[in-house]
Amino acid sequence: MTMHDSHESTRPISLRLWPGVAAAVLLVLIRFILPVVAPETQFFGVDAQLIAVLGSLAMALAILVWWLFFSRARWSERVLAIGVMIVAILAIRPLTHISIQNGMMGMMFFIYAVPATLSLAFVLWAVATRRLPDGPRRMAMAVAILIGCGVWTLARSNGILGGVAELEWRWTPTAEERLLAQVRNEPPLPPPSVAAEMAKDSLAKTEPAVPTAVKVDPAAPASAPDGPALSERGRARVEWPGFRGPDRDGVIRDVTINSDWSTSPPVQIWRRAIGPGWSSFAVSGDLLYTQEQRGDDEIVACYRVSTGEPVWQHRDPIRFWEPEGGAGPRGTPAVHNRRVFAMGATGVVNALDAGTGALLWSRNAATDTGVTVPDWGVASSPLVIGDVVIVAVSGRLAGYDAVTGNPKWLGPTGGAGYSSPHLATIDGVPQVLLLRGSRTISLAPADGALLWEHMWQPGVSIVQPAVVADRDVLITSGDAMGGLGIRRLAVTRGSAGWTADERWTSRGLKPYFNDFVVHKGHAYGFDGNILSAIDLGDGTRKWKGGRYGNGQMILLAEQDLLLVMSEDGELALVSATPDKHTEVARFPVFDAKTWNHPVLIGDVLLVRNGEEMAAFRMPLAGR
Repeated sequence: MTMHDSHESTRPISLRLWPGVAAAVLLVLIRFILPVVAPETQFFGVDAQLIAVLGSLAMALAILVWWLFFSRARWSERVLAIGVMIVAILAIRPLTHISIQNGMMGMMFFIYAVPATLSLAFVLWAVATRRLPDGPRRMAMAVAILIGCGVWTLARSNGILGGVAELEWRWTPTAEERLLAQVRNEPPLPPPSVAAEMAKDSLAKTEPAVPTAVKVDPAAPASAPDGPALSERGRARVEWPGFRGPDRDGVIRDVTINSDWSTSPPVQIWRRAIGPGWSSFAVSGDLLYTQEQRGDDEIVACYRVSTGEPVWQHRDPIRFWEPEGGAGPRGTPAVHNRRVFAMGATGVVNALDAGTGALLWSRNAATDTGVTVPDWGVASSPLVIGDVVIVAVSGRLAGYDAVTGNPKWLGPTGGAGYSSPHLATIDGVPQVLLLRGSRTISLAPADGALLWEHMWQPGVSIVQPAVVADRDVLITSGDAMGGLGIRRLAVTRGSAGWTADERWTSRGLKPYFNDFVVHKGHAYGFDGNILSAIDLGDGTRKWKGGRYGNGQMILLAEQDLLLVMSEDGELALVSATPDKHTEVARFPVFDAKTWNHPVLIGDVLLVRNGEEMAAFRMPLAGR
């Protein structure tokens, strides 16, 4: 190499920087500024959070194109930079937290994380070192690339919130770790045998339970909520038997609350930390039942409605975790005939004594059905019909004897999903409905015989169906990107058997994993993360408005009101009327992600998320 060539290789290069700088500025605006200053923004139906991710990815690609074709850098340096990036990405990914490695179906590090930080670090390097000789420039380049990738070794994802990753510093204790540290020194709950004796003593000394859960004496020891020692009145007291209420439709009847929360807001009765999980509640008397994760144990837990104090826990040495939803069970227990039935995230079904938590029987429904546990866990909630406990594992139904746990029948194979079995009476015939991907099926509860089946587009099923006009059924479908729409089926029984034919299909309401409700000829639910109402006559949209994230709701039928628990943990009252979206009131409850269904028993509202649960006294109308 001549002295002239050596001089050329060390002479600073006149890079064309402005395209890269412009793309970097746009990346910052789109990824970091837009979601903060304009969280309500939508472009072609795409929310600001998703725009931020997709837009920053596009700008990162623009920076890559700039560097390769328009930067004026030497080709050797252009190729070297790409090589160092590839090596750094492959070397650093195994050092990141497992939630970053596996998040977003394994693509978080490559698509969500690295493109933004690596691109910004690279442009800053190009600007800051533009006048340095080649040697120092290239060393600085390697450092910048390592920083752009390596910063993600400091982070942890707590799952998805609002469609994007919920990030924290890697060393920050999780809510579950804080809970475990808190309860480490607490005395253990009594074993089932001791709890049973306490229950017998308390029943011998107290009057039968009163009908309103909140009026039960909070000092009374735990007892079976409808056990043999109670009166007939007491035995019948199952206020909320399981997932979404008695009919699994999320409808509250015969309760009228004061909707003026500015003068009469909800009043907190109690609040306590709880382990992660997306379970809701079953309620009987002064006892509530839910599911949670604590360390390596999956738990079915019983607490007092009146005080929030724990009564008993049943533990299985199981821990399910996935990066989007986190740790813990997804289903909600069912309480029936002095027993609690619960299914965990890996398909373990337990029958427990409702008063003491004693294990009566246990099955592994995933093994019994021959189904692999799905990516996001088993999310089905048990359904009890007579003497049969029915569960769904990734789209396959199974019926068990409620007393012995012996298998009674298995549903047909095929399909997939996270929906729960749903009892419907159509044309006077009880049947179990299940949404399972492209297929919706109806089975006879007693023996699992197939009554009818309807095929739709391939997809994932998460929410519950709904029965309208006593014989029509509303079903939904979705995919990895969200809901695809809603369809009304006309279900009829003729001489040749049952048929289920499409009446209409609408994209005016596209539920994904947020259940919808039906009221006075309309359906109300989440279209993405925005509330929407459609006419059940033809599926046309009546209105769309109000952002509550991926929240859940119940319907106060007497008042035409939706009680919405937002994904961000805020409680809202929204009019369930077809004229327009009207938010009546709003009240903060939690400051963390909330996907769990709320429950209202009389004037007591029970809410929870993956960190806390709480009870609120709701102001009643006319008081």
